Amino acid sequence: MRSTILHALLCVTLSSQVVAVTLTPEQVPEPKRTQDQHYLLPQEVFDLKTKEASQTLLVDIRTPAELQFVGYTPLIDGNVPYMTFDYSDWDAKNKDYKRDFNSGFTVQIESLLKKSGIVGGKQARIILMCRSGDRSAKAADLLAKSGYTNVWSAIEGFEGDKAKDGPNKGQRIVNGWKNAHLPWTYELDKTKVFLE
Repeated sequence: MRSTILHALLCVTLSSQVVAVTLTPEQVPEPKRTQDQHYLLPQEVFDLKTKEASQTLLVDIRTPAELQFVGYTPLIDGNVPYMTFDYSDWDAKNKDYKRDFNSGFTVQIESLLKKSGIVGGKQARIILMCRSGDRSAKAADLLAKSGYTNVWSAIEGFEGDKAKDGPNKGQRIVNGWKNAHLPWTYELDKTKVFLE
């Protein structure tokens, strides 16, 4: 009897719309938290984009160089970088190139939303993907402050988190889109990449 009930519940769950993962704030690392607490795991992003593409804007918010050299999923509607790098200026404290916020980010998201034909305006479902979920959280909060109400962060990002120990310590092999073996490529699509 119990297995019949479980089977019935499983069938109902699988036949219903995709439901986002529910995480408590304590389960989400601080840099990945959003004010609306809207998070999706890689498989959930894939399911929404493949099953409800006409209702889902998927935006890769990494830099164009990241897409070119690390890869990206061809399922994205477009690339709108949240941050850019100034390769002529070194940040000694962070041991990295200077990062600049893309001041046109919100306007560029709005433009991509219109271009994609996805209806709903500021209520449309928007999924943001970055490298590991930190930038997408910040970008989701920015869009929420701009009045967008249905913005989701791909919490593990495209590359995922770094291994904390073992022979692959420091490598991004823990989770994320690529490590979930979801579709990705190095072949850029000019219609989807960010062009200034």
